[in-house]
Amino acid sequence: MPSGYALTVRFTLRDAAAARQFDDLVAQTAAGIRTEPGTLVYAVHEPVDEPLVRVFYELYADREAFQAHEDQPHTKHFLAAREQFLTSTEVTFLNELGGLSKRPGSEG
Repeated sequence: MPSGYALTVRFTLRDAAAARQFDDLVAQTAAGIRTEPGTLVYAVHEPVDEPLVRVFYELYADREAFQAHEDQPHTKHFLAAREQFLTSTEVTFLNELGGLSKRPGSEG
């Protein structure tokens, strides 16, 4: 069964204006991410009742695909530009338990 490499990132934004600018930056970056073959899921969420928080869930085919994502010019630009909008960032790296997961490509 496939086993991926994943992470969640919780971003806390400075204020409503920073949230709008951050969302614009994410939208610009997403265009490049959509072409990454090893990036299986790149989902951005706003928690209910937390308008200044964004939670990313990222799933990669493997650790090498994650590194390929990190090495892309659009990702490097995002990582540098995002800091001006944030008050905090929390990253959690995850190892997928493939036998317990349901996602595209995990059937079989």
